[in-house]
Amino acid sequence: MMRLGLNILLLGGLLLTTVQCAKRASPTGGPRDSLPPVLINASPKLNTVFFDKEEFNLTFDEYVTLKDISKQLIISPPLSSSQYKVYPVTGASKKVTLKLLDSLMDNTTYTFNFGESIIDFNESNPSSYLTYTLSTGATIDSLYIKGRVTDAFERETERYISLQLYPVDSIYKDSVIFTEKPLYVTSTLDTTIFRFQNLRAGKYAIIALEDKAGHYFFDQNIDKIGFVDRLIELPQDSILDFRQLKEKANFFWDKPYFINEHHIALAYYGEREDESYKMVSQVPESFESLVTQNRETDTLDYWFRGAELDSLQFEFNIKDSLQIKTVYFKNPTPDSLVVDKNTSGSLRLLEKFELKTNLPITEVNSEQVKVTNIDTLPVPASLKIQENYDRITIDFEVIPNDRYEITLLPNALVDFWGNTNDTLVYRTSTKKIEDYGNIFLRVQHQSPHPYIIELLKGDEVFRRYDTPLEGGNYSFKLLDAAKYRVRLIEDANQNKKWDTGNYLEKIQPEQVIYYWKEIDVRANWDMNETFNTSQNYPDLPESATASAVLEAPDSQVQP
Repeated sequence: MMRLGLNILLLGGLLLTTVQCAKRASPTGGPRDSLPPVLINASPKLNTVFFDKEEFNLTFDEYVTLKDISKQLIISPPLSSSQYKVYPVTGASKKVTLKLLDSLMDNTTYTFNFGESIIDFNESNPSSYLTYTLSTGATIDSLYIKGRVTDAFERETERYISLQLYPVDSIYKDSVIFTEKPLYVTSTLDTTIFRFQNLRAGKYAIIALEDKAGHYFFDQNIDKIGFVDRLIELPQDSILDFRQLKEKANFFWDKPYFINEHHIALAYYGEREDESYKMVSQVPESFESLVTQNRETDTLDYWFRGAELDSLQFEFNIKDSLQIKTVYFKNPTPDSLVVDKNTSGSLRLLEKFELKTNLPITEVNSEQVKVTNIDTLPVPASLKIQENYDRITIDFEVIPNDRYEITLLPNALVDFWGNTNDTLVYRTSTKKIEDYGNIFLRVQHQSPHPYIIELLKGDEVFRRYDTPLEGGNYSFKLLDAAKYRVRLIEDANQNKKWDTGNYLEKIQPEQVIYYWKEIDVRANWDMNETFNTSQNYPDLPESATASAVLEAPDSQVQP
């Protein structure tokens, strides 16, 4: 009886298990494919010498397709897009073919770095930085150069920087970067790391180029460039870092043009260091002019009064030559004075209330400005014209947690032609002290040069010290709750601004160092920070880069 009971129990358990196993469920589909395509064959094989074929083929273990091949594929020495074709153009295949439409140079090692252009068809996993190497001669060149590219001024560095290598021979000139394609080229792709492979020994010039036109030539007007200020020699110089800079554009005057009554624009390109122009028309003795800098464009605004004219002539010094250009007036209409508030949001405790105008202001009358506080009590105030004649500062004592009404009566502001304002009323307020935070910054920097400290809010220079302070202690008080960054600029020439470099003159840019982290300022908080430029960045793990992934191992490739 005991055996029978045991058998019944076992049978019941088996039935229960069977019922549970028969329970219906949706198929999971299996785990997502996260593996990149694997190269299983190359024909001709990798590192082929005496290459004389019209194409090579790469075979993978699964179907692949091409993505951004024109941007990702880096060929060195460079070939133009008309000299080769890559298949499949569309769709998917287990084979990638590069067909040569032109002959290659003799006795030369070529590398074809596909970047992340080869991806599997189903999940778009890339076969990262696969490189195919061949030689049209008897040997494969094996030397290399590696390094990093950083922006000389900006905190973030552009990606897809072209690194270009030029052989130095008896006819070499520095200007080769404007006229000739490089012998070797590589790219940072989507990193800041680069690596040249399969180079031959010799002497070279090297640059890092933000090649926006994609033609391997340096265009000063649009491209950034990084360079070493000497020639390099392989195999000695194998590690090089670059700071990429935007050169000052060569200065020249553009054609001046009419804007409105008594208003002419003198446009230019580059950094203007002197006037190098003059008005040469015959005008009456009553004629007067005023020049201001346009805040939006590289343009001087030329204002005049005391004469009714139909044209004006200007003489410009352009590349050591004098040119006369005439501006004709077309249907001029009178300008009306417009005054707007330039202080946005609440009035910060360390700042002045500011107005902006569309016409130059040449006279102010402080007796015509009235300021009252939250209790409608009068607050003494004065007006001041800023240097460019288009900003007016209203100076009055500002206290925390207060509200102000600012009234400009007629004749408070007078423009260049004697026009004045109507009655204008503005309102603003201040925050409580507790709504602000402070940054107390200690700077430790060893250098023979003085330096500038700038506090950034977004891309705006919010506060700055243009000379070092004794002890290296800097205070940034009464800051809005926000995130800020700090940068240090070595001011080698002591002109209180950052200066860029120049390739032909072999002048490197002044050093810029960013504090490694963003400073999150909170209301009613003091932030104490130490900016040690010699120990600035923490040890962070590096992500995978192009330089870390080399050619597919020979073990993966069948001859």
